[in-house]
Amino acid sequence: MTDTDPRKESHGQPALKQEPPPLLSKLSYAAHIYSLQGFISPYLWMRDWKEYFYPPDGGPNIIKRYEVRPYLPIRIFFPKSYDQTSPQVLPTLFTIHGGGFCIGHSRDDDEWNRRFANKQKTLVIALNYSKAPQHPFPTALHDLEALLLAALADESLPIDRSARPGGTSPSLSRTAVLGFSAGGNLALAVSQLPSVRAHPQTPAAAISVYGCLDLSVPPAAKLANRPVKPTLAPPRGGKDALADPLAGLAPTFDWSYIPYGHDLRDPLLSPAWAEGADLPPFVGVVAAELDMLAHESWRLACRLSRRGGRGRAVPDRLSKDEKERVCGRREVGRRKGALEDINNERFGFEDYWDKSRGGVKWLLVPDVLHGFDNPHIRGLMGGEVMIKDAEMKTRAYVEEMGNWLRERVWGL
Repeated sequence: MTDTDPRKESHGQPALKQEPPPLLSKLSYAAHIYSLQGFISPYLWMRDWKEYFYPPDGGPNIIKRYEVRPYLPIRIFFPKSYDQTSPQVLPTLFTIHGGGFCIGHSRDDDEWNRRFANKQKTLVIALNYSKAPQHPFPTALHDLEALLLAALADESLPIDRSARPGGTSPSLSRTAVLGFSAGGNLALAVSQLPSVRAHPQTPAAAISVYGCLDLSVPPAAKLANRPVKPTLAPPRGGKDALADPLAGLAPTFDWSYIPYGHDLRDPLLSPAWAEGADLPPFVGVVAAELDMLAHESWRLACRLSRRGGRGRAVPDRLSKDEKERVCGRREVGRRKGALEDINNERFGFEDYWDKSRGGVKWLLVPDVLHGFDNPHIRGLMGGEVMIKDAEMKTRAYVEEMGNWLRERVWGL
């Protein structure tokens, strides 16, 4: 393993620019993304129409618009036990949906947001952003910045605006930001912006859940970092064990989102290259073992752990040693529906520094695919056994990360 910081490795080298692909590739990417968006749009329209007249259980308490982005409504979830007429304030988690920066909707995470709000007695606010290729980087980032700051300034929301007790300056807020997939990238990116960092309620933690964090590595190159488990039933294993559901989509998403000529190691585009001091004091990194994106999450978590002097080595994605190159293992987990023992550092570790005023938490969820915690995605990709396993592991990791937020980050 390497002991060097990725940013130091690139020091003195020219920027790694996004190069235009050949014309035929451009046409192929454009046809792919616009047909995908066109295919999904009628379904979203029908879902929104149906839920407007027949709101489902577990939806948001409020859908709100702010003048800064009136075309991007946010979805607000109060805990079930919360009395909205009371003056009680709540710790607050902002969530950002995924979709490769190109598709997806803040509605997609309603089930997750509702469960977290109720279980952790937390105010959950699902943010929104414009999609590529019509709105490439950095439009989504600045949409999220505007909405996050508008929500924090909204006195009608019961956001706990007090500082975490028992610490020294600078104080830590009782807010955090979490994102899924592309949203994990955006959660770590928006928390780096000067306007967000300077805010009194700047998030004390940013959490990436199976985030695409390093866009400097071509999608095809990431497949070598994914474990192969032929004994699992398809699509997790079997004859499709070498496949990854993202492999056919990621090149199109990257082309749609990244401007030509932009530095692929820009920390706002690829948060895996961010300096630890530019991120919130606490960073949580959750990955899915059978996801080709897991290795970049693992590298980031290991690198950030070094801020506290832990000396944890950063795995080399190009290593000949499979234990470094592959994030996970060949063997199938013995405990169905459960996380691995936290003492198995390959699947989880927690490091803290400065008397717990900062830290990193790593969690690798075994034997699951990208999007395993989203009922809409797992319902399309697996049978009854896989769905049940993913449901149980979703509950387990949400509780693990929720307790980490409340107890370690927010001091509740």
